[in-house]
Amino acid sequence: MASICCGITLFFYLTCVCQGRILIKNVKNLFLAVTTEATSLQEKLFFSVQDVASAHGIGLSSAHVLCSRYVRRGVFIRLKKNFYVLERSWERYGKEEFFQICNFLQVPSYISCMTALAFHGITTQVQQGWYENITPRRSVRIEGRGVSFRYHKVQPRHYFGFLRQDGFFIATPEKAFLDAVYLNSLGRYPLDWSSQDLDALDRQKLTALMESFPNQVKVRIRQKCGI
Repeated sequence: MASICCGITLFFYLTCVCQGRILIKNVKNLFLAVTTEATSLQEKLFFSVQDVASAHGIGLSSAHVLCSRYVRRGVFIRLKKNFYVLERSWERYGKEEFFQICNFLQVPSYISCMTALAFHGITTQVQQGWYENITPRRSVRIEGRGVSFRYHKVQPRHYFGFLRQDGFFIATPEKAFLDAVYLNSLGRYPLDWSSQDLDALDRQKLTALMESFPNQVKVRIRQKCGI
């Protein structure tokens, strides 16, 4: 009888040990999967549903559900369809990261107007959490966790005068000023002339850039800048 009891006890002991090992293995695998997912997404400036599916090893339909769930929980920030940012990454992003996001949210586009003028040190108007861009596509405003991305549509013939710097496209000082004046002449943009350091602008570059713009824009610039 004693031997039977010992056998049963040993059986239950071995069973518990095996189940414990399986449980530990499953926990380790789960931890590894979560860590791998967090690392792979954290390495991205932004990501898509496809990226989430790849990180989790799941199908697209399941990834869509997961993204919706994480957005509700505040883990993901959704800026537009299939465009997400990790909340933990968003909190540490600086100006350069947001400038890069600007370029990808609306393609093609470049940073301009007061955002670019502030970057170049031409204006005293510093906009916190406000990024202005020029695009040949539709005008749109995209909001995300206290940050606003604004895109102003211009005709393709006016889509020029920008350069690539530090991983993002941004207007030159003269073109950023010209874009602001042009939009203001259309009644689509408020412009505080007194906040602009007009002496810092290159008159020759400004004259060359404004050739393709309407006469009313040229007249305003000539009056204000003494060209």
